[in-house]
Amino acid sequence: MRFMSIVTAPRSQQYGHPTPELLEAMGKLADREIKAGRMIDNGGLMPIDQAVRITIVDGKLSVLDGPFVEAKEVIGGYSITEMASKEEAVALAIEFMQLHKDHMPGWEGTCEVRAFAGFADS
Repeated sequence: MRFMSIVTAPRSQQYGHPTPELLEAMGKLADREIKAGRMIDNGGLMPIDQAVRITIVDGKLSVLDGPFVEAKEVIGGYSITEMASKEEAVALAIEFMQLHKDHMPGWEGTCEVRAFAGFADS
């Protein structure tokens, strides 16, 4: 099964970029998962003030440059994995979040794990 894990954090959080220690630990985890053939893609996203939002409301298309005042949480990064089960995907997300706890004490965030629609069980 293919899964996307999406990491979000409160916009008001002032922790900034990951520490060098966290980046190194995430790199090791990603390398392990890539070599095992389970990680398809991953990446961190630039800050919300560099984003652009395109919306359609009442039939009108509009483009808005960030930052977005109403955004309470922002997506910081993602991974796409191919796992045998949802339990394996959740276990990897827990391991990933533990790295944040270990290397950025005080950081708060969420990792949402969702299966891709249309992908059959392997």
